[in-house]
Amino acid sequence: MKTIRWGIIGCGDVTEKKSGPGFAKANNSALVAVMRRNAALAEDYARRHGVPRWHSDADAIIEADDIDAVYIATRPNTHHDYVLRCAAAGKAIYVEKPMAMTYAQCVEMVAACRTHGVPLFVAYYRRALPYLLKVKELLDDGLIGQVCAVSSNYFDRRPMPADRVDGALPWRVDPMFCSGGIFFETNCHELDLLDFLFGPVTEMRGFPANRAGDYVPPDTVTASYSFESGVQGAGVWCFATDRISEVIKISGTEGSITFHPFTFGPIRLTKAGNVTEFPIVNPPHVQQPLIQTIVNELNGLGTCPSHGESALRTAWVMERILAGD
Repeated sequence: MKTIRWGIIGCGDVTEKKSGPGFAKANNSALVAVMRRNAALAEDYARRHGVPRWHSDADAIIEADDIDAVYIATRPNTHHDYVLRCAAAGKAIYVEKPMAMTYAQCVEMVAACRTHGVPLFVAYYRRALPYLLKVKELLDDGLIGQVCAVSSNYFDRRPMPADRVDGALPWRVDPMFCSGGIFFETNCHELDLLDFLFGPVTEMRGFPANRAGDYVPPDTVTASYSFESGVQGAGVWCFATDRISEVIKISGTEGSITFHPFTFGPIRLTKAGNVTEFPIVNPPHVQQPLIQTIVNELNGLGTCPSHGESALRTAWVMERILAGD
């Protein structure tokens, strides 16, 4: 069995716990090198996580002979460029979500990887988490009958003065780094997991707005959509409220399932007036299960559930909703 040797471009916050340790802890996987433009921070990360070497230049990762696969964990505005460069170098690629700034960029990324014969995986890691797999199991077992509809609600507080760094708002609401704001950066996870559960969206209508005026991207989004499977869906997302709450409810002919894809509260199955709870505990490094599926696929053992092609569908839906189509 081959050990897949990884390099990370962008060893920032997301790599501290969610993803980084998973590359070393997954079976037949090793983290060889990390890169960050700030050399001192790259060196510090490598020291704390026991990574053999560090760099401040991405080319040192992309061109390394002892790296088989690259994890791109930078902000969305750099994903397109790094993926094209890694593909040209013949590296397998695992890129953070959102996949890129635009759907057109995502199309180019998938095409480039196909041209160079390298696989492209995207960090929609919920597809491999025990929590979401339990939801899928309940659906696949037909416990709520024919699924009719799904509704999503996500509410968060508006940015506070303390959230500013040197007077600037967080990068997630800066169009230079993240074209569609918090909805684009965060709730792409939600739309991707709905694709995983119900298949591709075929029709949609979005209503983006900015109600609080704290920043340029939308802070309030509503949408309705129809899946290829026939399931109907709707969502309300608002990032200018006085509270934090989120839930998805799936309604069927014989019951319902509610779950919390961000806070991971107990999954609740309601059927014939009875409620059954499933408190699922996720692993400490939430990307590790998906990383393991990537390593397995690269070794010819199984298939990763989150490829560039599936993420491309999510990018299309997100762009259409934010365009108000």
